[in-house]
Amino acid sequence: MIGFSVRPIRRRIGADVIAKATGLPVANASDCMSRILAGGPRLRPMHGKGYLAGPAFTVKTRPGDNLMVHKALDMAEPDDVIVVDAGGDLTNAIIGEIMSAYAEFKKLAGVVIYGAIRDSGPIRAGAYPVYAAGVTHRGPYRTGPGEIGSAIAIEGMVIEPGDLIIGDEDGILCLPYDDAESVLDAAWKKNAAEEKTLAKVRGGEQIDRAWIDAALKESGAVIED
Repeated sequence: MIGFSVRPIRRRIGADVIAKATGLPVANASDCMSRILAGGPRLRPMHGKGYLAGPAFTVKTRPGDNLMVHKALDMAEPDDVIVVDAGGDLTNAIIGEIMSAYAEFKKLAGVVIYGAIRDSGPIRAGAYPVYAAGVTHRGPYRTGPGEIGSAIAIEGMVIEPGDLIIGDEDGILCLPYDDAESVLDAAWKKNAAEEKTLAKVRGGEQIDRAWIDAALKESGAVIED
């Protein structure tokens, strides 16, 4: 039934790919995906610190309702990331401290809520990855409808079940199942190049900035002496 269904996650990004992703700055991966995809600037880390990487366990729910999120917590496997499209609505919280603690107990990699959470203080004090678009004290309803195991979209970023989700202080990013390894390879190379540049700057070494004037000239800008 469209809008009210539960489907198993039939494929998941592998543990070796998750290990390769862990610790990679999300910005590096984003750059290697043409800087066009993102979970939106409202999705922020609500936890104190901690990197997020794992296969997406997708949930779509009516704004303000968490029945399907409870079902997802029962179904999800260790290292999964529960990713919830709650419409971005901030009226009612989708999860709080108890559900977050249960997700951690089940050894899930983390939770992403395109909606609101509550109990933000205890969550902020911990290191268990929780991302959300906002905070409210108002609790959820538990009547449905919703979907588990279907494709979802957050701010235009399509997430298929089993895709790789990564997250750091800058936000979250979905790496499609078939492209995750190639994106990670390119992103780590970019990261290594940036680290070399940073080392030069911090060491007081002048770096090549000629590309700036070259770009201005190519764009037709008038530069006066």
